[in-house]
Amino acid sequence: MSEPTITLYGTRLSGHSHRAELMLSILGLPYRFVDAPAEVRRSAGFRALNPLGQIPVLDDGGVVLCDSNAILVYLVRRYAPSSLWLPDDPVVASQVQRWLSIAAGEIRFGPGTARVIRLWGAPGDDVGPAIRIADGLMPFMEQHLSGRRYLAAAHPTLADLACYSYIAHAPEGGIALTPYPNIRAWLAQVEALPGFVAMPVSAS
Repeated sequence: MSEPTITLYGTRLSGHSHRAELMLSILGLPYRFVDAPAEVRRSAGFRALNPLGQIPVLDDGGVVLCDSNAILVYLVRRYAPSSLWLPDDPVVASQVQRWLSIAAGEIRFGPGTARVIRLWGAPGDDVGPAIRIADGLMPFMEQHLSGRRYLAAAHPTLADLACYSYIAHAPEGGIALTPYPNIRAWLAQVEALPGFVAMPVSAS
């Protein structure tokens, strides 16, 4: 059997990496995962792939892509062009883009940052701003998901994969999911998708 042409550089505990890994798995694409912890990301070899030293990075037979949301878009356009993951309908496409922006904004700097600080932060790191962002985000998502199974359409889209990982692991940042039944139901819908792979639970 030939080696996969797709290589994903990341870490298993990164929600950004997990987004890309979810899409690869759901699309059934063979790939090689290369662990890229901080010391690897500082290396000249990795900086040749991404000068910003960030994960994930996808190398698809020489096509090198950085940024998790950009990787999601590439994968569905390249390997599932007729898919509903990124619809052509302008209204639905705009809703998908809105949630990609929320994933890169409020979710990253709210639940995502709270998780990083609680698990791996240095003494003196202030988790307060991240918790305040999450305190605004979570009720908004809960209300948005009232009567909806997915974030941007009646079916799963890139919006759901982009937002899933850090919301699912919000309790690791001290943000409880118990008050949000609609969010928990949405998480279960994503987890029921064929090809779903979980992000490991982080040890504190």
